[in-house]
Amino acid sequence: MPSFSDRVSIPPMTRVYLDHNATSPLRPEARSAVLAAMDVAGNASSVHREGRRARGLVEEARAAVAALVGADARCVTFTSGGSEAAATLLSPGFAGRGAAQGPFARLIVSAVEHSCVLAGGRFPADAVAVCPADADGRVDLGALAALLAEDRGPALVAVMAANNETGIVQPLAAVAALCRARGAGFVVDAVQALGRMRLDITELDCDALFLSAHKIGAPQGVGAIVTASPAVAFLPLLKGGGQESRRRAGTENLAGIAGFGAAARAVEASMEPELRRLAALRDSLERRIVTISPASRIIGLSAERLPNTSLTVHPGLDGETAAIALDLAGVAVSTGSACASGKVAPSHVLAAMGLPGNEARSALRVSLGWSTTPEDVESFVAAFAAHVRTIAARAA
Repeated sequence: MPSFSDRVSIPPMTRVYLDHNATSPLRPEARSAVLAAMDVAGNASSVHREGRRARGLVEEARAAVAALVGADARCVTFTSGGSEAAATLLSPGFAGRGAAQGPFARLIVSAVEHSCVLAGGRFPADAVAVCPADADGRVDLGALAALLAEDRGPALVAVMAANNETGIVQPLAAVAALCRARGAGFVVDAVQALGRMRLDITELDCDALFLSAHKIGAPQGVGAIVTASPAVAFLPLLKGGGQESRRRAGTENLAGIAGFGAAARAVEASMEPELRRLAALRDSLERRIVTISPASRIIGLSAERLPNTSLTVHPGLDGETAAIALDLAGVAVSTGSACASGKVAPSHVLAAMGLPGNEARSALRVSLGWSTTPEDVESFVAAFAAHVRTIAARAA
């Protein structure tokens, strides 16, 4: 007997993906570069023709990534991602510029950092200090100055350029000034900021920053450390061969690195108009949300934010339940950081901003990207409105 699916044609659900801060779908340019690199037989460390061809692809990608952050290509070291880069840089043996030479006795991080930074890298737990954030989610500069003034030895400071959950941009120039005044090292987590705001390592006045490829539509499993000058040094986390100028052992992920370079070139070519497009889509989405649910609140509305990120809280709604309902309706969003999925506790970022637990648990994060269309926003709005109506009907 024919099954129901044999007798009735059921069109596949059209999915809407609005979780670019977790990972951005692979760009066509990156896909093409990956496939081309997979046909290259050589190892980038080999001296024969095939090896030189592989080395050429790595160096082209290195130059493209460097250009996207205003750096010298010699200062780019490829890694497996942002977490490895953080663990590598956050070390007592890191050597920055000028007075920030180390060895560092302690690490200072902000309370809203990604978990890979809060983990403290290679510093012992009792040498890691957490600097509070203000109600807008920005590092408390007064508290940072006080921590730097403590007589506990030289400090390395790690602050993100923009938050992965809220999109709030940190006051990096002020942080850099405090670090320079105290001879502290300064490392920037630029993972979420890459491609979503202009980054220039010289203007940031940091010693190093780190990146992750999949946030800009390149493959997962690739990242980079970028130093402010070739003189800035760090202790390799992975030791063995002489790859990456002896800064990171292991055969280079040729296909992933080639995809990273292609995505970096695509981002650079359309940066300004794309940022304006994303900001317009985000603002439209937020206006619709507060019209549908007047009690909803936009997090970070009074602060500078990335143009692609919207974190909202919704009294009377459970964020996880809403995310599941939206998923069933064909729309992918999140309740916060993808690295925190499955955790019962509310977001540490929202807790650091002073939001009570019940409000933090109502959060929804919508993050837009290169593939987002106005129709995607309309689909989200319709699905969100339907969920709000369902919750209201149950409460009636």
